[in-house]
This record gives sequence, structure tokens and C-alpha cells, in this order.
Amino acid sequence: MKEKLIIASDIHGSAFWCQKLIELFEREGAKNLLLLGDLLYHGPRNPLPDGYAPMEVAKMLSAIKEKLICVRGNCDSEVDQMVLDFPMLADSGVVLWNGKRIHATHGHLWSADNTPPLSSGDLFVNGHFHEPALKILESGATYANCGSVALPKANTPHSCIIFDGESLIWKDLQTGEPFEV
Repeated sequence: MKEKLIIASDIHGSAFWCQKLIELFEREGAKNLLLLGDLLYHGPRNPLPDGYAPMEVAKMLSAIKEKLICVRGNCDSEVDQMVLDFPMLADSGVVLWNGKRIHATHGHLWSADNTPPLSSGDLFVNGHFHEPALKILESGATYANCGSVALPKANTPHSCIIFDGESLIWKDLQTGEPFEV
């Protein structure tokens, strides 16, 4: 059985939705949680999310720090790193998962329209836009946007992705059910 990776972004300080994400993470028995930025601050253009409590989110995430892989979002800063017990200031990273190369970034620097160097078969993931998306890029890489944990847009659900090295499954954090992208 292949190990599961949960891919999520844009918690934006919501303790309510962070708890839902952690519950799904535990229910799925995933090995790691790949967070694609915007962890604590809601940002100047966003409304306050449900249960806005950045320090609670910091505590919840720090409690599972050994299972986290993180990159920085456009709303994350060095002051956020001071209250988190895991590294989260890299703008991007590459993770090998069950034989698949995953390029992870938030989406404000690299996106489906402005990709880093990718190869056929790679998986390129981001958040930032708060809308789930899936497409094959010219390079032959697969692009996936996990949507937003706390502040989804365009009538999409609060969401994340479950990845096992082969399949990408978007999950609705409110219902726990998969949905099509």
C-alpha cells in the first residue's frame, strides 16, 4: 500500500478549518502533510475566516511538526516563523513521494502560467488562488491546485488533496467526501 500525502494551502489563521484539516489528515492515515503557505495571517484582501485564531493554528500545526512539509505563502513572514516550530519560509521545494517528483510552491511566484523547470511526469502543486484546479502542462507535468482550507472562492468547497504517488483526490473538508475538479 502506498503512503498518503495530504496537500493543503491557505489556512489563513482559521483554527476551525485547521482542526478539520488535521482531523482529515488523521482519519486518512496520511504519513505527511504538505502545506503550501498562508498559514497564520488572513491577508489584507481577505475577510476574517471562521474561527480566526492564528496562535491556536500555530499550536495545532506545531503539535504535528514532524509530519509537516511547508513552503511560504505571500501572507507568511519571518514573524510567523517565530511562533512556529517547523520551517516554513522556503518559497518552493521538491519532494519525492512514492517515486513521483512533486514541485511545491504557494502560487504567487510560480503558477500554471509561470512554471519552474518541470519534466514530463512531475507533479506541480500550489494554492494561492483558492480554487481547485487540474491540468496537464506543455512540459507533460501535471498541475494541481488544492484549493483553500479556510477561504475558498468561486463556490468551491473548503478543500485539500490526497496523493498516493498515482492518484489525486480532492476532499471537501466539511463533508470529508471526494469531489471532482
